[in-house]
Amino acid sequence: MTLKASGTDAKPEWIKSSYSTSDGPDCVEMAPAPDRILVRDSKNPDGPRLALAPATWTAFLPYASGH
Repeated sequence: MTLKASGTDAKPEWIKSSYSTSDGPDCVEMAPAPDRILVRDSKNPDGPRLALAPATWTAFLPYASGH
Protein backbone atom coordinates (compact mmCIF):
# COMPACT_ATOMS: atom_id res chain seq x y z
CA MET A 1 0.00 0.00 0.00
CA THR A 2 1.34 3.44 -0.88
CA LEU A 3 0.74 6.17 1.67
CA LYS A 4 -0.73 9.29 0.08
CA ALA A 5 -0.72 11.69 3.04
CA SER A 6 2.54 13.54 3.46
CA GLY A 7 1.94 15.18 6.84
CA THR A 8 -0.46 15.64 9.69
CA ASP A 9 -2.20 18.53 7.89
CA ALA A 10 -2.78 16.53 4.71
CA LYS A 11 -6.39 15.64 3.95
CA PRO A 12 -6.94 11.85 3.97
CA GLU A 13 -7.76 10.16 0.67
CA TRP A 14 -10.71 7.91 1.57
CA ILE A 15 -11.28 4.58 -0.18
CA LYS A 16 -14.70 2.90 0.05
CA SER A 17 -14.89 -0.83 0.67
CA SER A 18 -15.85 -2.86 -2.40
CA TYR A 19 -18.53 -4.49 -0.23
CA SER A 20 -20.17 -1.13 0.53
CA THR A 21 -23.11 0.06 -1.53
CA SER A 22 -24.91 3.39 -1.50
CA ASP A 23 -28.16 1.74 -0.39
CA GLY A 24 -26.72 -0.89 1.97
CA PRO A 25 -26.16 -0.82 5.71
CA ASP A 26 -22.41 -1.46 5.49
CA CYS A 27 -20.52 1.57 4.23
CA VAL A 28 -16.93 1.54 5.40
CA GLU A 29 -14.07 3.69 4.15
CA MET A 30 -10.38 3.66 4.99
CA ALA A 31 -7.60 6.17 4.43
CA PRO A 32 -3.88 5.52 4.80
CA ALA A 33 -1.91 8.08 6.79
CA PRO A 34 1.83 8.16 7.50
CA ASP A 35 1.60 6.33 10.82
CA ARG A 36 -1.95 4.92 10.98
CA ILE A 37 -4.92 3.67 9.01
CA LEU A 38 -8.12 5.70 9.43
CA VAL A 39 -11.51 3.97 9.26
CA ARG A 40 -14.93 5.65 9.14
CA ASP A 41 -18.59 5.13 8.27
CA SER A 42 -19.04 6.64 4.80
CA LYS A 43 -22.66 7.56 5.63
CA ASN A 44 -21.31 9.82 8.41
CA PRO A 45 -18.06 11.31 7.02
CA ASP A 46 -17.88 13.96 9.77
CA GLY A 47 -18.49 11.40 12.51
CA PRO A 48 -16.01 9.45 14.61
CA ARG A 49 -13.04 7.69 13.06
CA LEU A 50 -10.89 4.82 14.18
CA ALA A 51 -7.13 5.26 13.96
CA LEU A 52 -5.37 1.90 13.73
CA ALA A 53 -1.70 1.00 13.72
CA PRO A 54 -0.73 -0.40 10.31
CA ALA A 55 0.08 -3.80 11.90
CA THR A 56 -3.40 -3.90 13.48
CA TRP A 57 -5.04 -3.13 10.12
CA THR A 58 -2.96 -5.81 8.39
CA ALA A 59 -3.95 -8.37 11.04
CA PHE A 60 -7.64 -7.40 10.69
CA LEU A 61 -7.87 -7.78 6.88
CA PRO A 62 -7.88 -11.61 6.73
CA TYR A 63 -10.70 -11.68 9.30
CA ALA A 64 -12.74 -9.06 7.42
CA SER A 65 -12.31 -10.75 4.04
CA GLY A 66 -13.71 -13.98 5.46
CA HIS A 67 -16.96 -12.41 6.69
